[in-house]
Amino acid sequence: MSQGILFIISAPSGTGKSSLIQGLLNSRSLQNIQVSISYTTRNIRPGELHGEHYYFISKEEFQIMIKQDCFLECAKVFSNYYGTSRHSINTMLYSGIDVFLDIDWQGAKQIRHKMPQSKSIFVLPPSKDVLYKRLKKRGQDSDLVISKRMEKAVDEMQHYLEYDYLIINDNFDNAINDLKTIISAEHLCLSQQKQRHNKLIIDLLKS
Repeated sequence: MSQGILFIISAPSGTGKSSLIQGLLNSRSLQNIQVSISYTTRNIRPGELHGEHYYFISKEEFQIMIKQDCFLECAKVFSNYYGTSRHSINTMLYSGIDVFLDIDWQGAKQIRHKMPQSKSIFVLPPSKDVLYKRLKKRGQDSDLVISKRMEKAVDEMQHYLEYDYLIINDNFDNAINDLKTIISAEHLCLSQQKQRHNKLIIDLLKS
């Protein structure tokens, strides 16, 4: 069995990356894909479930996990902490499962350093106006908070050059197909094919 691939996906809030990942999970054409569930100290939002969207824990619990070196990466965003479980990621990858990790550019930088074999994808909105409308449509934040999120989005988008792939989420179906293409391409690369078909290759090369 070949090892799974860790895909890092980042984008400013409101770009639609969570919907894209969910679309992948619902796709019948793809198998063995899971999303890493991160730990966070922020408050749970309407519609979110503990253990499905995030593991919601206290700041004290988070600090204990940091001391125990439980995280592959962790970062502080908007006064709250976010972290990715080292054990959870490795268990899925060793089982041959592709893992999608939804994190910001800071966390992505830490992951790439510790797991250079990972592949990273950045998602951009088609325009600032569309991004603003998407954030406004949520109805979860005040105008002041949305304004701050827009400022933060500009800062985040400057890091797109650090990633392996870039997707513009203008049309949802097209963006989903782009993600599927990236996954397929990575599984066809030499290292993955060599793992998957090692016995065949050995047999073919016998003199």
